Amino acid sequence: MSEKKKFAVVLSGCGVYDGAEITETVSTLLAIEKAGAEYEVFAPDMEQRQVINHINGEEMHEARNVLVEAARIVRGDIKPLSGFNADNYDALMFPGGFGAAKNLSSFAFDGADCSIHPEVEKAVRDTNKADKPIGALCITPVIMAKIFDEAKLTIGSDQGVAEALQTMGATHVTTTHAEVVTDEKLKIATTPCYMLDAKITQIAEGAENIVNAVMKMIP
Repeated sequence: MSEKKKFAVVLSGCGVYDGAEITETVSTLLAIEKAGAEYEVFAPDMEQRQVINHINGEEMHEARNVLVEAARIVRGDIKPLSGFNADNYDALMFPGGFGAAKNLSSFAFDGADCSIHPEVEKAVRDTNKADKPIGALCITPVIMAKIFDEAKLTIGSDQGVAEALQTMGATHVTTTHAEVVTDEKLKIATTPCYMLDAKITQIAEGAENIVNAVMKMIP
């Protein structure tokens, strides 16, 4: 029996407005197991850029840690992203949520002029250099657009974000629910998820489709 493929999954906190989108995260982890693979979860050990009240959308004046918050989703089974080693994994996955645009990058504040968290950029570049695939859901393709000069990506159909991707040098492909765009050269798969007005079943389908697309690119 062949050894199970192993995914590293990077989270950006807990909650759509300031961290990892919970439905996308859980759907991704479930899809990985359903595909016959296994996963380990990482997050940067850092203070969140913002804490948002998820009832009214207002900023809360308190400090929270991205790693500690992300641990809530995976029952504490999580590691600091600083310890990520691409040699130990077959693929890298990024569920969405605005934490990706606030904590993993500064896209929410700086748009196309954003910076990428150094540990995130290292994980992505090391995975790419090892010729291993990367999956990016929802808003996280902006990270790939910033790191790579000419990536083919999708965030669905949001014109403003699509234009920012193109400003960063990416080619944006308009998609709808559960569709996956694959850049065969860079081995990057992307899908829009909650960048569209989606139902939970559509999120689950998108997660399954992108995990399967990534699985096909694993050597």
